[in-house]
Amino acid sequence: MRRLFFLLLLLFPCSLFAEDGSQLWLRYTPVDKHIAQQRTISLQAKDQTMQLAKQELESYWRGSSISLRLDKKIKKLRDGYQIKGDGTGVEVVAAEPAGLLYAAYHLLRLQETGADIEHLDIEEIPDYDIRILNHWDNLDRTVERGYAGYSLWKWDELPKQLSPRYEQYARANASIGINATVLNNVNASPQILTADYLEKVKALADAFRKYGIKVYLSANFSSPKVLDGLSDSDPLRKEVQAWWVAKVKEIYTHIPDFGGFLVKANSEGQPGPQDYGRTHADGANMLADALKPYGGVVMWRAFVYNPTEEDRAKQAYQEFVPLDGKFRDNVIIQIKNGPIDFQPREPFTPLFGAMEKTPQMVEFQITQEYLGFSNHLVYLAPLFKETLDAETYSQGPNSSVARITDSSLGNHQKTAISAVANIGEDTNWTGHHFAQANWYAFGRLAWNHQLSSEQIAEEWIYQTFTDEPNFVQPVRQLMMDSREAVVDYMMPLGLHHIFAFDHHYGPEPWGDRKGGRPDWMPWYYHNADTVGIGFDRTKSGSDAVSQYHEPLRTLYGDIKSCPENLLLWFHHVPWGHTMKNGRTLWDELCFRYDRGVQDVREFQKTWDRLEQYIDAQRFTEVQSKLKIQAKDAVWWKDACLLYFQAFSNMPIPYELERPIHELETLKKIKLDMKHHN
Repeated sequence: MRRLFFLLLLLFPCSLFAEDGSQLWLRYTPVDKHIAQQRTISLQAKDQTMQLAKQELESYWRGSSISLRLDKKIKKLRDGYQIKGDGTGVEVVAAEPAGLLYAAYHLLRLQETGADIEHLDIEEIPDYDIRILNHWDNLDRTVERGYAGYSLWKWDELPKQLSPRYEQYARANASIGINATVLNNVNASPQILTADYLEKVKALADAFRKYGIKVYLSANFSSPKVLDGLSDSDPLRKEVQAWWVAKVKEIYTHIPDFGGFLVKANSEGQPGPQDYGRTHADGANMLADALKPYGGVVMWRAFVYNPTEEDRAKQAYQEFVPLDGKFRDNVIIQIKNGPIDFQPREPFTPLFGAMEKTPQMVEFQITQEYLGFSNHLVYLAPLFKETLDAETYSQGPNSSVARITDSSLGNHQKTAISAVANIGEDTNWTGHHFAQANWYAFGRLAWNHQLSSEQIAEEWIYQTFTDEPNFVQPVRQLMMDSREAVVDYMMPLGLHHIFAFDHHYGPEPWGDRKGGRPDWMPWYYHNADTVGIGFDRTKSGSDAVSQYHEPLRTLYGDIKSCPENLLLWFHHVPWGHTMKNGRTLWDELCFRYDRGVQDVREFQKTWDRLEQYIDAQRFTEVQSKLKIQAKDAVWWKDACLLYFQAFSNMPIPYELERPIHELETLKKIKLDMKHHN
């Protein structure tokens, strides 16, 4: 069908085939009656989820007949499946209803990507039990760090009126194995736990259920005090504990399969147990005890830091490692992939592997808070893989972040992986057509972290655009190059957090905003002076390097062996330091910034050559975004190099493109980010 579409595209004007991106990667073509009559999809069950699997296959499957069967005895499958086909028919077996639905989408994915759909011998068991999106959506429908319009959840219309996008959202998630969602911002309003809002949450949970998706809520730790006037929210006080027990019972009365709570506590001004001299374990365990009778889970975030003299990168480790073994077994510690905050490149958080008695889960960010919002094309699977594949050496070799969090190395009851969603009310869901790939990639890696970034990119291109090789190959390469390009034009060699203070969109290495604390300021992280640049985290500096296991401690701690892509993360390096390629640090910094700019211009050329292969609307919209990205890359390069040059007092290598801006002009740019959301 894709090839037929391509032929029609050459014969007729592109505008006839305009697409708006609303179908995501689910652009299936319904089968005609002739095909439908030649094969059967058999299922002996009335379960809603299993019926949905049958319905999807009846509508879109072009292969031979399929038998769908549930066998609860094959417990090892969890919500996975087995698919066997011998050319005459296909048998699909799962232990849970959702497994049959995931298997149906697997078969349709094989069909859409041109794989053999008749001779099959597949067993898929997901790597994580809970594969969850975190929506940073507020009750007024604004989305914190959201760049695709307002929230999908129309709270003022719920529970009576259901947007058709709720079911479309659930279907898209189920198609890539995502089975859970947190509806509201981690900076949570207590109002979400009121009776009125729980009725609204119930309506969403009911809409999502047949797609195998459980609903979770972010809980504000001060809810007992704010909502019902308790004198405090001290987790060790019986009245507070009783309030949460009653509230949890109320929630499960409405939503019997409610997943549990996500909690941000004692971080960035949010209330928490430390307000009462209690620990994170005291707070998490109170909620865990209330949820335990119902099988609920607490995801307690480790993103904590305070305005102290201590290196911000060390603080989560310092607060949580002493609590190892003190959390209930239905508490999972949710840890951002890097020690600072979703930077274009960070080392993995050393907390991974440092708490062997406590379940841990990764928190990624799909929404591009620090990666050009929905204006920049940045394929994030390589970033996700960089963290998941990172060796912690906590239990010797083969102790990767993935193996620690998927319970390969432990016996934790529940495993989980999460990411902050980039989904909004925009027609194409994510603001940038290519940002859909990051939602897709997270789902695929949450199911199977062994998949390669290239394979995921290719799957997504086939399903979202076309299977035409002259399109697939260059676009796959563009996607694979995109993350490194953005690191180069923003913050190469381990630089980090030199963004504008409030919105995190553009460069502001000078960091001259008033009223911000040091650890919110760019100069706190780059430490540029006449000697050099970078954050000294060695033993002679903040000693953050000691939080890593050997051999990483020594590897990162020695300027000679530290990987150059993390050099300025761990070291304050002299401007004249000789890099491995023989250049000085200053020259290498200049070359990296320039390379990032040139790469984005190549992305523009690549895309422009592909106009004939896709519809006019999506071609033009991506082309427009690439123009913004190319301008922004020059803005980043000029701002950073002109500012840092004032310290290095060295010339930008003459073979490189000259800055086109004046530093003082760039310092005056103050963006109104309403236009970027």
